[in-house]
Amino acid sequence: MIINELISNSLKYAFPDGQEGEIRIKLYASKDDTFTLIVSDKGIGLPEDLDFRNTESLGLQVVVALVEQLKGTIELDRSEGTAFKIVFKKSK
Repeated sequence: MIINELISNSLKYAFPDGQEGEIRIKLYASKDDTFTLIVSDKGIGLPEDLDFRNTESLGLQVVVALVEQLKGTIELDRSEGTAFKIVFKKSK
């Protein structure tokens, strides 16, 4: 569900006016029983003044709530488009 929401947002907002772009999904495991999920796009990026943790966007609210349920962390990188990095532990 997290991936679906982030990809949907990229498709809706990152590439206006039919602009071409790239969306990437990376998931990898670490030796310390954590997983890292990175969903990124090379689009126009999120506005600098947007606080994704406190927004009216239902999609981002869902993403933040799901990451909290996983007891994970979420970070936003705006350096090249938009990239969300989510880290969570392996469930027992």
